[in-house]
Amino acid sequence: MRHKPVHRPAKALQFHARFSVVTLHTTPTEMGYWDVPDGTDCVEKTWITTKLGTALGLVGSAYHIVAFQPDSALAALQRATNATVTMASMGAIFGMATCLSAQAREVPDDPLNYFIGGCASGIFLGARTHSAMTGTSACLGLGTLAFFTKVGKMEGWKIAGPPKL
Repeated sequence: MRHKPVHRPAKALQFHARFSVVTLHTTPTEMGYWDVPDGTDCVEKTWITTKLGTALGLVGSAYHIVAFQPDSALAALQRATNATVTMASMGAIFGMATCLSAQAREVPDDPLNYFIGGCASGIFLGARTHSAMTGTSACLGLGTLAFFTKVGKMEGWKIAGPPKL
């Protein structure tokens, strides 16, 4: 004799409530990096830059593995992990250094805070590669890139987009 499944709405509602809490966090209205004012909510800004660094690390390592095929699957996994963790760390360092710099200097919208964050990420890259020249170059390069990114955001620069008619 077959038993009919027993419908238990309390558990279904409980699961649904837990599920909707998870999906609520990933809705399109989730705040982005530029939506959080500089110098506030350092944990949120750091989390966003860490996620971005992780995504860039995954994409970059995938291209690198395709372009320069490793000898084994383990070597591919090691390369992907190394690149992804490095980029995620650089994102976290940039987010935290930029936010803490804005708080310490008490000038939240200053592009110099972004230079400091980019430079800190570059110094980490130099330490990771055991090269002072790499660290110096990356500090200046990433700091300058971050500085002009902030200036461009403040002044409304457009690199690409629909033409103005």
